[in-house]
Amino acid sequence: MINDLIDFYLKSHPVTLGVLALLSVYFIIMNWVFIYRYFSLSSWLSKENSSLEALLMGATTVNEQSFLSNFLKASSNISKSILDLGMLAATKEATKGLSVLSVFASTSPFIGLFGTVVSILDTFAHIGQTSGTMSVIATGVSDALIATASGIFVAIFAYTYHQILKRQSFELISFIQMQSDAILARKEK
Repeated sequence: MINDLIDFYLKSHPVTLGVLALLSVYFIIMNWVFIYRYFSLSSWLSKENSSLEALLMGATTVNEQSFLSNFLKASSNISKSILDLGMLAATKEATKGLSVLSVFASTSPFIGLFGTVVSILDTFAHIGQTSGTMSVIATGVSDALIATASGIFVAIFAYTYHQILKRQSFELISFIQMQSDAILARKEK
């Protein structure tokens, strides 16, 4: 196994190795963003859910831990515009990190494909210099396709993570919207 990795490293084009290094950095950053945002959004969801439940059970205002709490404290008069401002701020906060995952999901396959194309061009250049047997072509192409496979691998995880966090953000904003609606309904009574 180690000998195969060393052999791959020695035979690969520097651009392909650079592509694999970049995709590795993507993968590390993407996992860090997902893990950090997943747990922070889960914690935030729990707080907003308990605040919403309290409002539905008859509380007159949101819990101290609710995101809307800061906006309600800052204004002496509860209004739809203050609550809308809180919603916009919550949406901005909840969707942090989604753009990074989206960019990684959309660019990873192309980066991998770039590494594959450069590797295949390098293989054809070596075939022209030697007697191009089928084993040389097969080995060069199979090594080149590792870059494409790596790009697709990273893109699959980036897209999946993006969808999971997007759904959590939607649920969070829905909880905040329901709290806002409950507060406004109580004010009208």
